[in-house]
Amino acid sequence: MDATLLLDTDYEALREQAIALRREGCSRRVIRDRLCIENNDLLNRLLRGEPAPEWTKWPNAKDDLRAEARRLRRQGWTYDQIQMELGCSKSSISLWVRDLPKPERKRTRDDASAIGRRGWEVRLRMREEERERTKVAARQEVGELSERELFIIGVALYWAEGSKDKPYSRRETVTFVNSDPTMIELYLRWLGLLGVERSRLRFHVMIHESADVPAAERFWRELVGADPAAFYKTNLKKHNPRTVRKNTGDGYRGCLAVKVLQGADLYRRIEGAWYGIVDAARASERKNRA
Repeated sequence: MDATLLLDTDYEALREQAIALRREGCSRRVIRDRLCIENNDLLNRLLRGEPAPEWTKWPNAKDDLRAEARRLRRQGWTYDQIQMELGCSKSSISLWVRDLPKPERKRTRDDASAIGRRGWEVRLRMREEERERTKVAARQEVGELSERELFIIGVALYWAEGSKDKPYSRRETVTFVNSDPTMIELYLRWLGLLGVERSRLRFHVMIHESADVPAAERFWRELVGADPAAFYKTNLKKHNPRTVRKNTGDGYRGCLAVKVLQGADLYRRIEGAWYGIVDAARASERKNRA
């Protein structure tokens, strides 16, 4: 229905019908379809001044925050103060209170900067708490591992971080290198699952020469519970003075290499198991597509 073709009497009659439908709880789409209105401007004119039904006003999780932000703004609070109090972003506060008068500045620029820093610290703390909650929940979801699950995890772990045979260099050796102590622990448990005796293991610390080498050697020996005789001589990486290293501090212990003696047969089993996992994943994908 075109607005230009409506007479005043027709318009008023149509407006009465539109308002009646609105008060019955009809949506704009329903009103438009029932009254055969194709012009949105006409529909807006017909419903002007008539509030939307309550059911269309969906609840918002931030309604309480918005109301509190507006209350504080009316009291003369600044964005920084509201952010520090409520822990929400300045962009949200701006949208919520932009129609309210701006309060007079009652503090110095340094005071404002200090308040802003405190507000940012609150946000950082909230983000960190959320990160930790997510990590804890994910950790609890894992539960117990079966031997099969540990086997598959270990194969994937080795294939990602362990030494591999190359067509141009046949070296069927089993050597795993990593700087993460938890990765080393999991790898050693996996080797135990495969029946590899601890007597067949040799260890090799690799670390920057500028680090605390004796402390790192002691840490890795205690972690793996091996006799010092099972450790090869530590490999020291020379430090380039033009390079700014970030892996420093008490937490830096270099990497540990774990080698399995007489590991050719074990290597073949690992490689075969890895491609068995790949085949199973491909078959599962094909089955899901079918």
